[in-house]
Amino acid sequence: MSVGVVYLVGAGPGDPGLLTLRGRECIAQADVLVHDYLVDGRLLRFARPGATIVASGKSGDAARRDDQQREINRRMVAEALAGKTVVRLKGGDPFVFGRGGEEAQALVDAGVPFEVVPGVSSATAVPAYAGIPLTERGLNSSFTVVTGHEAPVARQPLDWTALARLECIVVLMGLRELGAITARLERAGKPPNTPAACIRGGTRPDQRTVVGTLRDLPARVEQAGLEPPAVIVIGEVVRRRQALGWFERRPLLGRRILVTRAAEQATEFADRLERLGAEAIPAPVIELVAPESFAALDRALAEIASYDWVVFSSAHGVDVFFARLFDTGGDVRQLWRAELAAVGPATAQAITRRGIRVAVVPRSFRAEGLAESLAPRVGGKRVLLPRAEGARDVLPIALRAAGAEVSDVGTYRAGAVGRLPRRAETLLAAGQVDAVTFTSSSTVRHFCELLGADPARRLGAARVACIGPITAATAREFGLRVDVAAREYTIDDLTQALIDYFAGRS
Repeated sequence: MSVGVVYLVGAGPGDPGLLTLRGRECIAQADVLVHDYLVDGRLLRFARPGATIVASGKSGDAARRDDQQREINRRMVAEALAGKTVVRLKGGDPFVFGRGGEEAQALVDAGVPFEVVPGVSSATAVPAYAGIPLTERGLNSSFTVVTGHEAPVARQPLDWTALARLECIVVLMGLRELGAITARLERAGKPPNTPAACIRGGTRPDQRTVVGTLRDLPARVEQAGLEPPAVIVIGEVVRRRQALGWFERRPLLGRRILVTRAAEQATEFADRLERLGAEAIPAPVIELVAPESFAALDRALAEIASYDWVVFSSAHGVDVFFARLFDTGGDVRQLWRAELAAVGPATAQAITRRGIRVAVVPRSFRAEGLAESLAPRVGGKRVLLPRAEGARDVLPIALRAAGAEVSDVGTYRAGAVGRLPRRAETLLAAGQVDAVTFTSSSTVRHFCELLGADPARRLGAARVACIGPITAATAREFGLRVDVAAREYTIDDLTQALIDYFAGRS
């Protein structure tokens, strides 16, 4: 059996968007993925189905951490010698205070080939997210990175006198020793009024920054209750934060927002919330599955050239329709006769990505608006309506009333999930959710059914945000107080409504 390979991959400091392209490629190839506990769990979604995921957090005293490191090394070697592709996913950069060198040496000793994939180090990324440039013309021309707790086997202890003369010092893993670090620097000659900052949870939605001076920073950090992980920056460049701080000014920073959309539909919305600073908590209450039979859709596709209109009421319906068209041996050329309509811009975009123009998108992005826009144009026409089974009857009834011959065909089903994800349940129970978002009446119904009796009480102080008045009406039927309602039936407008609400503009 041939020996496998190990990739020592840097995952970056926390924000999953800082993973490198090469890092993502390696994760997708892994048979076994061994990750640090600080690595964002969303990076694991890039792993292929069937990959073995191994959490490898290190905790306890130095001796225990050494034992845990030896077990990580043993596991990597054993899996690689068994012919597997192994990814060791480490926070930050593997070779910057990450014991990556030790792990690489263990692989060398075992004769296992490896590759190092550098990551974005917290030493540079976290100050940048706090608005602190580590070098700037006129302020300083260098910076130094040190560890906050020296290894017992370090050959040379830190030279505090030399450090005190440096322009900018970045300290990693030093929060618990912050008082001792600042005191040593001050005794070594660093002016006590030197600007200093401590950034907790850097690049993550819960990032917090405390600014002070070398002398008073420990007291300020203690008063703020900051806990590890944290990065400390000492130097005149800290003054630039007041003007350049950008990350913590994002409108939804630190807000925990539950996303109840089906997992297949939630990624874009969740990514948008997180770009605005929120922590999007996946809480899918429905799952999109194939219908019991594609027979009705296949019959419609076999005679697709006879239809005058194909009307789509969801982006997922578009995806399923075209996937089935290709699976049954057809292609888009068979739609030469039909005009296409979409309920809203997201659905229209799913169509235009396939190189097809959309004839009708209503001003009101819901079934009623689509029916109103189509009514003058479909009299005596054949209309194919591929959509979710069990969807509201508003659209087919209105089109038939306008004189259309309508084929209402189920392309997928929206089924209820068995329970909420554990993290969502835990945060709700602890009252640590700022908002719950609903993008359809079915998400409201299934969410409330999962919560059980008195869902409003279970939600506590969490705000309820709905994509439009129909969804909001359903929420009220279940006794929920609707705090945020989008005017337009779009994710963009729901996102803006959340921004306005938390900014106090609603």
